Amino acid sequence: MNLPFLDNWRKGPRPASGTAWADPEGVAQLLSDCELLRARAHLTGIELDGSPRSLEDLDQLLPVWREDPEERVRLGNDAGLYLGTVLVRTLPGARWEPGHDGGPVVVLGSGRRMDVVATGQQWAAGGSPELSQVYAEASES
Repeated sequence: MNLPFLDNWRKGPRPASGTAWADPEGVAQLLSDCELLRARAHLTGIELDGSPRSLEDLDQLLPVWREDPEERVRLGNDAGLYLGTVLVRTLPGARWEPGHDGGPVVVLGSGRRMDVVATGQQWAAGGSPELSQVYAEASES
């Protein structure tokens, strides 16, 4: 996974397990950018407003990126980060934390850890799992 903007974040001090980062809003803002996904959605009239409904709308996009491996990877990263953004903004107790490989994961209020970038990659490559379904399952945790 190549997310250059995370380099400084990965090098920063790690808090004790289970604690939030010193600036969780800053981390959330950084990870919510998703520039390619936002551009692709805008072209089709989809507004990425951070709502679970916007995940349903993304699930309906025609997957024209699947023929371009580079775009598929970038879009998959963005889709995962956007899914994580929706989870963190709408589910009580959900937060971003660094995963074992240094990439971002979402930790739900229940303690369940979700590798949202891997989920986004799967979605971009094959359309499954649907982002809205992942959100629905997470909201039940």
